[in-house]
Amino acid sequence: KRTMDGKLVLEARADEESGCRVGCRGQVSGRSEPASDGDRLKRTTSGRSGSRSPSRQKVFKTKPRGFDEEVVASFSRIVHLDIQMEDSIWAFLPEDLLNEILARVPPFVLFKLRSVCKRWNSIISDVGFIKFHGRVPSHGPCLLAFWKNLQTPQCSVFSLPLKTWYKLPFSFLPEWAFLLVGSSGGLVCFSGLDGLCFKTVVCNPLTQTWRALPTMHHNQQRHLILVVDREDRSFKVIATSDIYAERTLPTEVYDSKSNSWSLHQVMPAVNLCSSKIAFCDSRIYLEALSPPGLMMYRLDTGYWEHIPVKFPKSLLDGYLVAGTYKRLFLVGRIGMYSTHQSMRIWELDHSNTVWVEIGRMPQRLFKSLLRLSAERFECFGQDNLICFTSWNQGKGLLYDIDRKAWSWIAGCVLQSWSSQVTFYEPRFDASIY
Repeated sequence: KRTMDGKLVLEARADEESGCRVGCRGQVSGRSEPASDGDRLKRTTSGRSGSRSPSRQKVFKTKPRGFDEEVVASFSRIVHLDIQMEDSIWAFLPEDLLNEILARVPPFVLFKLRSVCKRWNSIISDVGFIKFHGRVPSHGPCLLAFWKNLQTPQCSVFSLPLKTWYKLPFSFLPEWAFLLVGSSGGLVCFSGLDGLCFKTVVCNPLTQTWRALPTMHHNQQRHLILVVDREDRSFKVIATSDIYAERTLPTEVYDSKSNSWSLHQVMPAVNLCSSKIAFCDSRIYLEALSPPGLMMYRLDTGYWEHIPVKFPKSLLDGYLVAGTYKRLFLVGRIGMYSTHQSMRIWELDHSNTVWVEIGRMPQRLFKSLLRLSAERFECFGQDNLICFTSWNQGKGLLYDIDRKAWSWIAGCVLQSWSSQVTFYEPRFDASIY
């Protein structure tokens, strides 16, 4: 907008949609301040036994000796100040310099700036802008939540760098696309039943472009994995097995370049656990009950391999989570009785074929996430970040493996029982063709 003296003012304000608290990481503070609505910094740090100063936070022992202490943070929303810009400088920028600047603007903020002029309104379809946007670093990890409100598709994205929820219009997809499969490289995959036909669609939520995939050779509801190759400007969708594991089907791989499905080796496992599946380092990992261990599918060779790894004892439920490079994590709930349960995180030692415990959820966070012992939770991850959600909670719990930091993510979209959430990387240059 313009002020009284004619200066151009760009406002970057947080989305008013959430109206909820947002969790993020922070610096350790030696001061003690009264907490209000969870907006104050809460940390769990190591301390000495005996008397402690009132200015220090209480010590919570959450991990066995030898582990680094967990860190818990809860922050309020960031308030973005208005920035005044001189017309004489910004109105006559060269085209390439303007594209370079706009390419570094967060994608969700750029949507709000499209009303400035006609040029900016069509910026996301400009070839020059897309070229610059593909060169700049990624905006950072986000959470994409999808649900249907009175049969109307709704989509909101939580930006971890900006700590804000943003609503995206999502009425461009077919009505049958209601199951969120996952996300990779800026693209999002959905599936659903169109009558009796199982269909799959891949889209870019920012550009609202989508592509319905052809029917598979075995038209049955399957486990699907979306893999994007940015250098090759292509993507693949891998169908592993039917969701109930009643019988083993041939592995099918869709290639966007050929726009077709190809048949591959039949998975040798008899029984699979549907919730334990992950993709990392060009490999798909699934938990197999018979034979016990992991089944690994190599995308480059198209063959399955069995990894005879034993899972932790007393594992009630859990998920396989992909980390960076070759890191594979197992996140699960341990306990023999309803009153003695804990959430733990293991990492696969590929050389010794064994699960190594690397962290535990603090008990007070565990009780806050799962108020009932039999309550179900969901877990997914990306780039050494793990997000926990439960059906009866209106917020998610985020864990940074590298920093060993826990943070709550609140938002109205997480309060819907039908919300489906996944990690998402917003990119304008992610193409479906």
